[in-house]
Amino acid sequence: MTLTDSPGTAGTAAGVKPVLEVRDLSVSFPTDDGLVQAVRGVSYRLMPREVLGIVGESGSGKSVTSLAIMGLLPRTARIAGSACLGDQELIGAPYSTMQHLRGRRISMVFQDPISSLNPVYSIGWQLAEAVRAHHDVSKQAAADRAVDLLQLVGIPNAKERASNYPHEFSGGMRQRVVIAIAIANDPEVLIADEPTTALDVTVQAQILETLDLARRETNAAMVLITHDLGVVAGVADRVLVMYAGKPVETGTVDEIYYSSRMPYTLGLLASLPRLDDRKGGALRPIPGSPPSLLNLAPGCPFSPRCTYRGDVCDEQEPELLEVAPGGHRAACHFSDQLEQRREAPVLETDATLQEELA
Repeated sequence: MTLTDSPGTAGTAAGVKPVLEVRDLSVSFPTDDGLVQAVRGVSYRLMPREVLGIVGESGSGKSVTSLAIMGLLPRTARIAGSACLGDQELIGAPYSTMQHLRGRRISMVFQDPISSLNPVYSIGWQLAEAVRAHHDVSKQAAADRAVDLLQLVGIPNAKERASNYPHEFSGGMRQRVVIAIAIANDPEVLIADEPTTALDVTVQAQILETLDLARRETNAAMVLITHDLGVVAGVADRVLVMYAGKPVETGTVDEIYYSSRMPYTLGLLASLPRLDDRKGGALRPIPGSPPSLLNLAPGCPFSPRCTYRGDVCDEQEPELLEVAPGGHRAACHFSDQLEQRREAPVLETDATLQEELA
């Protein structure tokens, strides 16, 4: 399964190669009860300076996909497929190769900044260490670079704050420091894994602005992982929706938000608060829970939670197929009917639609 979204296709046709190309990536973990299929055939192309948003509920495989690309999964993980950073294959690359690439050509901003920073070293020392790990520069030059990075991500009084320790920074400021470390060596690809989790709305917006500024300063392409479709609305160029370890819809932001063709995506959108809802209606959560990735049942994994399901949904898992010209793809047996009835209720019983599907 290979995605050929319009930006990637157009870029390739124009002679511009993707900075990161993932093909049929699968990750499984052996357990005493069987094999957990955490990621099942993820493919995407990330073009230069592009922002790809990967969204889905917890357990959908978003973070595991990126950890596999970064070579940060435990040795027990069984990884198949390909992830090419330019001409460099990352899957199965030796530890020494990954050590050279991580932080220099591809960097990651993790979800919890306090666990990403060493509590016994100052912020400035940790930033300088990130620089000296990949460049032969003096301690003073690295320290000066550290101050410049702190200023770039919006830390006030950067020169003085460089001597502070992580516990002396707020959660939002620690996340800014982690972003500064990630961009210290001007990487080609920046992966941000839930960078705004546990932050209030105001700080969340500031962190997203900081990420966008960092991306523009380094000319990096970015993969933004989140469970919140609202986070990627004003940031991403394209969106990849994941469920039960697989991509279930992918397209541009406008296609995903205004022309969704997969019930799970519609459910995620319906659960978002809307500023234009003057009636003050309650949010509509998606009923049920995500399936266990251990011994998945046949058929569409979303079928038990979907009111648009038909008999075929319990028998055959839908493929990710093009539903509109330009690369909009969805994995749903009834994507055509959803196109005709986009205004239909997403999570409420729709007897008329059920009759049509039957």
